Amino acid sequence: QVQLVESGGGLVQAGGSLRLSCVASGNSRCITEMAWYRQAPGKERELVAAITPGGSTNYVDHVKGRFTISRDSAKNTLYLQMNSLKPEDTAVYYCHADGDLRYCTEDIYWGQGTQVTVSS
Repeated sequence: QVQLVESGGGLVQAGGSLRLSCVASGNSRCITEMAWYRQAPGKERELVAAITPGGSTNYVDHVKGRFTISRDSAKNTLYLQMNSLKPEDTAVYYCHADGDLRYCTEDIYWGQGTQVTVSS
């Protein structure tokens, strides 16, 4: 079993920065790709950024140049550095991981979410 626990959310003014963290515990070695999703009130959950085990990254267009996803395999931790935050970045941010079913019991794992609120 794998558990994902996010932290680092909070209230910040527009133009500010936050760094989200997601610690994977349990059988975390079975995790492959990891990602950050977000869900704003009344909207569908959307992919924000993803990173492969090899370090390749991709971002949704409206965060490119402002957000950076990274992972520290030694610490089993995923990060999302968010700079130049905008009010429209306000959402609950979720950590997501793909599990290799050869070693994991599930193919998808989610964290509980952390609230990010950007004031104008």
